[in-house]
Amino acid sequence: MTDDVQWQPVDENWQRGLAIVAHPDDLEFGAAAAVARWTGQGKDMVYVLLTSGEAGIDAMDPDEAGPVREVEQRASAEIVGVKQVEFLGLPDGVIEYGVTLRSVLARVIRVHRPEIVITNNFRDSWDPDGAALNMADHIATGRAVLDAVRDAANRWVFREQIDEGLEKWGGVRQVWAAGSPQAKHGVDTTATFDLGVRSLEAHAAYLRGLGSGDFDAEEFLEGFARQAGSKMGTKYASGFEVFRFDLY
Repeated sequence: MTDDVQWQPVDENWQRGLAIVAHPDDLEFGAAAAVARWTGQGKDMVYVLLTSGEAGIDAMDPDEAGPVREVEQRASAEIVGVKQVEFLGLPDGVIEYGVTLRSVLARVIRVHRPEIVITNNFRDSWDPDGAALNMADHIATGRAVLDAVRDAANRWVFREQIDEGLEKWGGVRQVWAAGSPQAKHGVDTTATFDLGVRSLEAHAAYLRGLGSGDFDAEEFLEGFARQAGSKMGTKYASGFEVFRFDLY
């Protein structure tokens, strides 16, 4: 996380949110409790996953793992009040940053027209010291999300989408990266922490493949949620690095 400076609360004055991440389970490792808070406020949330996480279970062939993980992700999203989950079908483990990915994500943003976009940490590591390295899929996805937000607002970028009938969308006010070591904002998840735990536990096949197979979702999430909560003056919280597009 960041230093001892207290975090500021994120702006919750919005209605339409879009979460774009690389894999099933990415949102559940810390952000799902925040999503549960927002759906509980009546906000509309959509999940878009670049891959089906088919390369994420060592003991299961990708052809089998992908469909299993899609089912688990839909069940997980349901627990925190998200009804719409989309999978883009990109290959797990080898997502490439570039114009092609920006185009795919700009289309998603133009279709869903969110005010807030959420993605995962895309810094090189999960900790300020750089010891806990992030993975390439997360880094490529998050960086492309930032660029795609700008792309979606420019009618002359990926204009074939405009010609097809989509409209440009410049209504994204902020992008929030969950779990960033440079987080300076957060949200109180004390009331929805249990829902976040249940949403992670819904990824049962994936969690069985972690380590010795005795992964404790509640214990794992509680450690990070308490640390974030200490930055917010609450029992539990989720932290976000905020990128603003509403400065002009």
